[in-house]
Amino acid sequence: MENNTIETKYNKLIIALSVIIPVAVAVLFGVNLRKMGFDVEPLSFLPPIYATINGITAAVLVFAVMAIKNGNRQLHELLMKVAIACSLAFLVMYVAYHMTSDTTYFGDANLNGVLEESEKEVLGSFRYVYYFILFTHILLSIAIIPLVLITYVKALAQRFDKHKKIAKITFPIWLYVAVTGVFVYIMISPYYAN
Repeated sequence: MENNTIETKYNKLIIALSVIIPVAVAVLFGVNLRKMGFDVEPLSFLPPIYATINGITAAVLVFAVMAIKNGNRQLHELLMKVAIACSLAFLVMYVAYHMTSDTTYFGDANLNGVLEESEKEVLGSFRYVYYFILFTHILLSIAIIPLVLITYVKALAQRFDKHKKIAKITFPIWLYVAVTGVFVYIMISPYYAN
C-alpha cells in the first residue's frame, strides 16, 4: 500500500514536469536576451560542453544497464542519478546558450544567418538526414521526460517489476536522445558563427 502511495504522490508532479519543462524550453528558446537589449555575451563555449554531456549521459546509461545486469543495484542507482543530473545540466546549458546566441542554421556556410539556395544545393539530400535526426531527437527528448520520471518513481517505490518493464522502453529512447544530441552537435558545429 505504501508503494502505491509513493507513486500516487509523484503522479501529479510527473504530469506537471512533463508539460512545464517542454513548454518552458520552447518559450525560453524564443527569448534572445541580446536582441531584447540586455548586455550579455553569447555563451558560444557551451555547445561543445553540452554535447559532451550528452555523450557522457549515453555512456553512463550503458554502464548503468551493465551494472544492474551484473546485480549491482547500488551502482545502477548511482549511475542513473548521474544520468539524470547530466540531462538536467544539458538542459540548463542548452537553454542558456539559445537565450544568449543567434540561431545557427545547418548548412549556413557563410554564417550570415540565412540558408541560401546555393548552400542548400551543396548539402543536397544530406540536409534531410540532419533534419530527420534533429526532429526525432527533439520529439523523443520531450517523450523521455515522463518516461524517466515514471521509471525513477517505480524504483523509488520499490516496484522493481514495473520499473524493469518501463525501463526497457525508457533506456533505448533516452540513449537515442543522448547519442543523437552528440550527432546533431557534430553536424551543425561548422556553422556556429561565434
